[in-house]
Amino acid sequence: MNAPVTADRRAILKASLVGGAALVFDARIAAAATAPGKPASTLTAFVRINPDNTVTIGSKNPEVGQGPRMTLPMLIAEELDVDWSQVKIEQTLVNEKVYGQQAAVGSTAVPTNFLPMRQAGAAARAMLVNAAAARWGVDASALTTASGKVMGPGGKSATYADLAADAAKQPAPDLKTVKLKDARQFKIIGKPVGHVEAPKIVKGEPLFGVDVDLPGMVYAAVEICPAFGGTLASFNADKVKAMPGIVDVVPVNSGNNPGNANDAVAVIATSWWLANKARSALEIVWNKADQEKVTTAGLAAFAQDAFAKAPAAQIAKKGDVDAALASAAKVVKAQYSYPYLSHATLEPQNCTAQFKDGKLEIWSNSQWPGLGLGLVTKQTGLKQDDITVHMLRGGGGFGRRLNNDYMLLVSQLAKALPGKPVKLIYNRTDDLQHDFYRSAGWHDFAAGLDASGKIVAFRDHYVGSGANNRPTTAAELPATEFPAQFVDNVLLGTTYYSSNVPTSWMRAPGSNALAFVFQGFLDEVAVAAGIDLPTLLLNTFGEDRIVPGGGGFMSPPVNTGRAKGVIKKVVEMAKWTGSKGSAPGKGRGFAYYFSHQGYFAEIVDVTVTGTKVSVDKVYIAADVGSPIVNPLNALHQVQGACIDGIGQALSGLSLTVDKGAVTATNFHQYPLARIDIAPRDVVVEFLQTANPPTGLGEPSLPPVIPAIANAIFAATGKRLRSTPFKLA
Repeated sequence: MNAPVTADRRAILKASLVGGAALVFDARIAAAATAPGKPASTLTAFVRINPDNTVTIGSKNPEVGQGPRMTLPMLIAEELDVDWSQVKIEQTLVNEKVYGQQAAVGSTAVPTNFLPMRQAGAAARAMLVNAAAARWGVDASALTTASGKVMGPGGKSATYADLAADAAKQPAPDLKTVKLKDARQFKIIGKPVGHVEAPKIVKGEPLFGVDVDLPGMVYAAVEICPAFGGTLASFNADKVKAMPGIVDVVPVNSGNNPGNANDAVAVIATSWWLANKARSALEIVWNKADQEKVTTAGLAAFAQDAFAKAPAAQIAKKGDVDAALASAAKVVKAQYSYPYLSHATLEPQNCTAQFKDGKLEIWSNSQWPGLGLGLVTKQTGLKQDDITVHMLRGGGGFGRRLNNDYMLLVSQLAKALPGKPVKLIYNRTDDLQHDFYRSAGWHDFAAGLDASGKIVAFRDHYVGSGANNRPTTAAELPATEFPAQFVDNVLLGTTYYSSNVPTSWMRAPGSNALAFVFQGFLDEVAVAAGIDLPTLLLNTFGEDRIVPGGGGFMSPPVNTGRAKGVIKKVVEMAKWTGSKGSAPGKGRGFAYYFSHQGYFAEIVDVTVTGTKVSVDKVYIAADVGSPIVNPLNALHQVQGACIDGIGQALSGLSLTVDKGAVTATNFHQYPLARIDIAPRDVVVEFLQTANPPTGLGEPSLPPVIPAIANAIFAATGKRLRSTPFKLA
């Protein structure tokens, strides 16, 4: 996954009267309060003061259930000094030149926007205060604000609405020096706030990308080459074009989208059902013989062959692993694996576009629409200023909507049918068989212990998806993967198989798989050492210190004090005395993981009855810095990611690739988590340490999977080394 775009943040910090910076104060609309109808006044790119003294705040990031539509406006409202009841929220258009990075990626919304959004609110407040000071002939320092009002000496007061027109004429303040509140003054940040869109979701009102309905709209379904990377040789659409309701048949390609450049043929009709049904009558010849060679069985065999040899590359080498293993008091060896996974968002991929008068308008639920906008610009040859992208809520994202294949396809269709709005919808088979998948992987581990139970050697040979011995997207193994930096003799090696199966980000990318194999294996090491896993990790981390990372998003520095803090906290929360359960068939499992700058330790209680595993309770200790902007949303994010991980472990999620294509066609072959596997309780405690806020939407997922595996071992004595877990 890409690191946060720090250049955007720097641009926001430098925003002033200079055009093009992230807040673009000179783009504000200075509306006179005395104008007919008393129009609203825009003070910054994010704040609009309405005549009734309500405030409309622009929410700039995509919403796919992780909560930025509320969280980011909360930051602005806090520093603007209005009551939350005065706030209205409006989704902005896509314009990264104005708003900075607009993406739901890597749990970065709060970490990268915590300061800039507060500065945006504080800047608007300063403009209002300065307007009042000028009106009353007093120094701005003599004025205070609260609840959308400015108060001054002698009982003077004015609402923001009264001051808005004058404030819009004020010079924009320097964001570097604009005064921010002390955390002790917060009235909105740190308070639980429900989601503004919850009522619409409950009532089923139009909200999501798939809900777009425009006059004269036509609908598209696409027949995509079944083998990844295949190309279109020829097609005959005569039968389809003769069917009632068919508008056109158009060949398309998502070739500007890295990793999945499949050819396709789109059927466009007056209803989506007609278009989807007509697909089966297309006569298509694909060029796919070379692509059909890839199978999951073949990849597994490749991994075993690779394990018999030295790794193709060494990404971390320290000391002499072979000698340390040879002289170790105990040696533990095991192989772990995990399958390809699909995101399987409940709302399938979709997008709507209209090309009219040389301009393209797009309605998208992309997680990174700005990235899609860039791809569409290259593909269509249009100028970016001639393309408007509306952001709509996505019915789940989990990383899938970061890949904008649907935007590329529908843009081609819109250009082929000028003037007509075109809505493209994938059916469930399309969605499963043409995803950007969580990579499959295989690991061959060995660890050596000295007589005291200390890890003196650690080795992993990882086999994963790649090309030219480089990993495909989100398939890499970081050279700093724990415990590599804390052991004297280490060898982390990689061998990559060449595959045309596209891989990409999935919720907690990389770590959603690596946590399971590393923490599962380390539990085996702890058992061999005669101690429990929390003790092994605490001993391995050693003294409190900052351990440098390897650079980049996947290898940040590690604060061992924070890591130990969450381990100790969850042990306290669960009253952990070991992994043995309170009765036969019951077990407890522990795991820790650090990802997206968040430190998480989790304990899971399970009951095993025959081959059925039930998760009874989950305890989660989290250190994601402070403050927690919206505790209610934070709790939902942590619990939701945890249940997502439980689903990966227990619901049977696994994809088979045969002849270069995914075989699953619907949920009967790819069963999503159902309510019966959800735990009765997920207890979460946040350690609000004196550190900046970090990611929340992803880092609770990785540890729960190995914690379940370790709990199953405690209950049954059976070690499960591949997901999904099966006791049969």
